[in-house]
Amino acid sequence: MERAYQLVIVSGEEIRTFNLPAKGEVTIGRGEGTEVRIEDPSVSRRHAIVRVSEGLEIEDLGGANGTFVRQTARAGPGNDTVQGNIQQLFRRKAQLAVGDCLLFGTTCVVVRHPPRVEIPDLRIAGRSLDAHGAPSVVIRDPAMRSLYAEAARAARASINVLLLGETGVGKEVLARAIHAYSSRAKGPFMAINCAALAESLFESELFGSEKGAFTGALARAGLFEAASGGTVFLDEVGELPPGTQAKLLRVLEERAVTRLGSTRSRPIDVRIIAATNRDVEATNGPGGMRPDLFFRLNGVALLIPPLRDRPQEIEELGASFLAAVCRDLERSPPLAISPAALDLLRRHAWPGNVRELRNVIERAAVMCSESTILPEHLPPSVRVPLRAQAAPTSASASPSSGVGRDPPSNLQAEIKALERNRICEALERCGGNQSEAARQLGMPRRTLVSRLSDLGLTRRQMPDGEGK
Repeated sequence: MERAYQLVIVSGEEIRTFNLPAKGEVTIGRGEGTEVRIEDPSVSRRHAIVRVSEGLEIEDLGGANGTFVRQTARAGPGNDTVQGNIQQLFRRKAQLAVGDCLLFGTTCVVVRHPPRVEIPDLRIAGRSLDAHGAPSVVIRDPAMRSLYAEAARAARASINVLLLGETGVGKEVLARAIHAYSSRAKGPFMAINCAALAESLFESELFGSEKGAFTGALARAGLFEAASGGTVFLDEVGELPPGTQAKLLRVLEERAVTRLGSTRSRPIDVRIIAATNRDVEATNGPGGMRPDLFFRLNGVALLIPPLRDRPQEIEELGASFLAAVCRDLERSPPLAISPAALDLLRRHAWPGNVRELRNVIERAAVMCSESTILPEHLPPSVRVPLRAQAAPTSASASPSSGVGRDPPSNLQAEIKALERNRICEALERCGGNQSEAARQLGMPRRTLVSRLSDLGLTRRQMPDGEGK
């Protein structure tokens, strides 16, 4: 069975994903009606369409900046690696493959397979192995080994578990591991982020509803019913509103739910794993978690240390994430991390913890067109130590002067050079006639004039001719 496709959208330091349908098309652009919306002024309102059928295809819709496609390296004759080329689309189509990189204005979009969910093996003290015997989730720090040993003991019991720790430390990863090595492993694992739901949806999502309970309501089971025989993971449970906390407490005590719009209670058979990044003892009371709910959820409390407290795991975690993203991008041979880039990773404070590290590695793999990840492939927040050393000491340096700006990524530099060369070649063929050059390039003359300005091509730098 073929794996699905996913788009990774990299805009500045932000990275997000979009799962493509098994068949159909999605529109990319800045407008409100687009499925993949990119809030970037260099992106047109309806910039391009990606179609999924037997393969993948992209069509540029004629925006001012066009669409650039950098094809991934592919195996050539004799299994030699053939470096992918860069092409510019303007109202044209092109076939896509996993690993291909698209540039819409200044935003990069990469095609990959959706990542697999890695579940650590609680029975292994050092590191866990996936189904192929490759490193999966890294557990090197002594505190983490002790934590996973406690989690293994908790998994064998039916007691509720409360996971504590900062955002991004891996609470859901540990929750999935506890479920996978419990007696409920064959049942469903149902997760919900309590901080991501509107208050009006909490109760219907958790407890279910009957038809007509509210406008548009249908008869449906809630999370607790749907997870029968398995595990419910309540992420950021401290964000639940006070009224819902009271109802959740009753559900935990009575082991039954009452759907919205119903008077009949329904028994449930689930295990509860909850997680929060709050200091629950400090926030007990108004605006925080109810003490009685805290004690009910706190059968076993497991505190996951932040990544900055386990620096010896950074290198191995980075290598594990890089191997996974290269597999999803079908990059072979896989990328390596240069010593300079690794040094920056070790020195970073990681306020976003493991989730931030994963995003940094994924972004670097997307931006890297060579075989090794270099410091310039890392986001500016991670390169701060490097920039600080090279920063000018003159007080006269101004933001508009360009001093201290982040260097452009290799991909954007390659594309800019390619575009500049093609425009210069077209103008040279046409004796400097801009109207004819624009026709040959397949773009309106006003777009060509705009690109000349953006690329810094003055009349002195253009080939001799009319310049009309």
